[in-house]
Amino acid sequence: MIDAARLLAWEFEAAVQAYTPRDAAIYALSIGLGADPMDAGQLRHVAPEHRPPAFPTMATVLARNTGFITDPSSGITPGMVVQGEQGLELFQPLPPEGRLRGRSRITDVVDKGAGKGAVIYHETDLLDDTTGALLARRWASAFARGDGGFGGSSAAPRRPHALPDRAPDAVVELPTLPNAALLYRLNGDMTPIHSDPEAARRAGFARPILHGLCTYAVAAHAVIRQFCGYDSTVLRAIDARFSAPLFPGETIAVELWRDGEIVSFRALVRARGARVLDNGRALLGAAPS
Repeated sequence: MIDAARLLAWEFEAAVQAYTPRDAAIYALSIGLGADPMDAGQLRHVAPEHRPPAFPTMATVLARNTGFITDPSSGITPGMVVQGEQGLELFQPLPPEGRLRGRSRITDVVDKGAGKGAVIYHETDLLDDTTGALLARRWASAFARGDGGFGGSSAAPRRPHALPDRAPDAVVELPTLPNAALLYRLNGDMTPIHSDPEAARRAGFARPILHGLCTYAVAAHAVIRQFCGYDSTVLRAIDARFSAPLFPGETIAVELWRDGEIVSFRALVRARGARVLDNGRALLGAAPS
């Protein structure tokens, strides 16, 4: 059973990870950039020799430490955990290459009740391992479907971002490749449901599903394409809730609303009437001088 106090006091070892321009290009390719080989905006992110800043959502896969989920002392049932939300705040562009240190902590534990699960919120500061400069902060919620009813607080620390009550200002459609999950797992997430048909079937899916963080990155691509002219350094923050899985090869339709520096969004697979991301919010700023 979950012990909220134990989780909130959890001590994480710092995770350190170096990456190269080649790694940044592989990440960009894995989220679909470069699909149009004549689009200069996409190409600058997938050609290491151009040395652009790494695509901002690469910060979600670097220097990760989520071992608490599979640690038996956490009280969490690992096989019943899915990711609920993902957020990212960028304090400066990710350099083309670097060595990052991730410092993680659990910030909230929510008890939804017996039979309703629990939600564990955790966040990580990403720092330049040489200078100590804070580059980014990411947060996520893990929905532990089998672990509610431990007597903890039921108050959620975050409210979902409300989408505007009007037609979208723009819709960006981006296809995913049939082998998108096999490409994306090169970033480090080797979970079998993304690559093994039998593992996917055991989990209740007809075939392997795309990583939620890949779908999240595709939505970021849509925002940057539509409103930033492919200058990814303009993105300051991006949050979204995961609402349904996406299958590699499907086309994502990202509906976008812009209100000043705030872009609201959700992502759909129209072919089967599925909403795969919801309550999305991106914050834009000026490009660094």
